[in-house]
Amino acid sequence: MITGLYAVTPDEQNTDVLVAKVEAALQGGVKVLQYRNKFANYKLQTQQAHALLSLCRQYHVPLIINDSIELCLTLDADGVHLGADDGNLSEARARLGANKIMGASCYNRFELAVSAQQAGADYVAFGACFASSTKPNALVAGLELFTRAKVELTITIPIVAIGGITLENAPLAIEAGADSIAVINAIFNVQDVKSTTQQFTKLFI
Repeated sequence: MITGLYAVTPDEQNTDVLVAKVEAALQGGVKVLQYRNKFANYKLQTQQAHALLSLCRQYHVPLIINDSIELCLTLDADGVHLGADDGNLSEARARLGANKIMGASCYNRFELAVSAQQAGADYVAFGACFASSTKPNALVAGLELFTRAKVELTITIPIVAIGGITLENAPLAIEAGADSIAVINAIFNVQDVKSTTQQFTKLFI
């Protein structure tokens, strides 16, 4: 079950710095970690994801790999998160098997969530919910999507909010129906990662 604070790693090239930040976030109460590094080559991605997987095991937190089914299976990570350009979800589910988590980006399109659910997704993500510095040109996903998904998806699966989420606006997404909030800069681009993470986790109490 994907709930609570869902941390997505920053594009950090220094593995030691990345591991230190992630451990602070795990200490602060992160419930799910997604490894995402758009600027690393496959070798560095493998090294970083391997280090984070070991750390996540210590804290009993699932590690989701962004985009790469190959990397997920190679490391035996807990799952993968796929976007619209990352291939067919039904084929991805077949490759992953039944025991891996598969999440899907649905942007601002409810019909993608329906299709993802039918293809075997374990959770769906809508975003950007708010203006995002990570993806400044991302389509805006209205918060009404979360309320609609709660009512209209035939089987209840977790719904993740992503994009521009801060401590100030996160309650709006949660109140709209988001089971989980995905955050990058708001926890990793701060001076005290652990303390900030703890403030986010308190939103779900």
